[in-house]
Amino acid sequence: MTQHDSSTPPTHRPTGPGQTSQAPAGPGPWRTTRRPWTPTLVYSLGFLAIYLLAVCTPVGQRAENAVFDLGVPDMEKAWIFPWSGGAYGSTPLPPLELSYSKTLIVGLAVIAVVTLVRRCWWQGCAAVGVVVGTIGAKQVLKPVLPRPDLVNARETLIEGSFPSGHTAIPAALTLGVILVASPRIRPYVTTVGVLWLACIAAAVQALGHHRPSDVLGATLLACICYSLVSWLLPAAAPDITRGPRALPSVTLALSAAVALAAGVRSDTLAGSLIDAAAAFVCAALLWYTATEGPAHTARRTSPTLG
Repeated sequence: MTQHDSSTPPTHRPTGPGQTSQAPAGPGPWRTTRRPWTPTLVYSLGFLAIYLLAVCTPVGQRAENAVFDLGVPDMEKAWIFPWSGGAYGSTPLPPLELSYSKTLIVGLAVIAVVTLVRRCWWQGCAAVGVVVGTIGAKQVLKPVLPRPDLVNARETLIEGSFPSGHTAIPAALTLGVILVASPRIRPYVTTVGVLWLACIAAAVQALGHHRPSDVLGATLLACICYSLVSWLLPAAAPDITRGPRALPSVTLALSAAVALAAGVRSDTLAGSLIDAAAAFVCAALLWYTATEGPAHTARRTSPTLG
């Protein structure tokens, strides 16, 4: 008489058409039908689609050029201008203007300090990889992804600006910091990062530095690096943590308000709303990636050691 080993429960397989298999009960790895590399693929396809549709087609170029034509080419018309660093003696919101490099250095230093204090070495390496990968990819892709002049636009509108480096920094630093942050404060760190991204994404559009496709592409680029790191280093993926039940709604509502405030121009209402809408999409995408995205998929699909 043989005894069944309780540590390896049998797997029930379908024996005929119309029958489905049942997952074994008890402890074990979580099952999911989504592959761990699926988010990376989806974000990459989104990044490519935005570039091809908005930058490489006459329709896309005319649409984005029309947003610029809604107002006059004057940064001072933007409400955020006094905090842009463009005014003499003003202090820019990081990472605008000359604070770009300083913001990146300070952000990496914060990640390093938190990694040392919490001794979370894998998470620290992953966080640095997300930030360096995003900024490095932006530097490589910007000259590789030109903006062809398909509509005979004026000279100020033919310069390539895809993706936005100023938008990539808050997106990448937020995703990097949440990898090393304590689970107790991680939801609130995510909220701060989402609001920061909403502000900068709207500001760079209102100031005339970037187009909607630029900020969306930069956010997707950060999400690509985050999902890639979560796939390659599942041990670094953060545990699923939930903040207060109302936090997602509050965060998205505040990000919409911040995007509207940072995107306001005194010479065009339609342009302000378009800039704010693009910034809000960036914020919502970052929130989803940080709270429901690839890191949690990697955590669910990783085997349980016991």
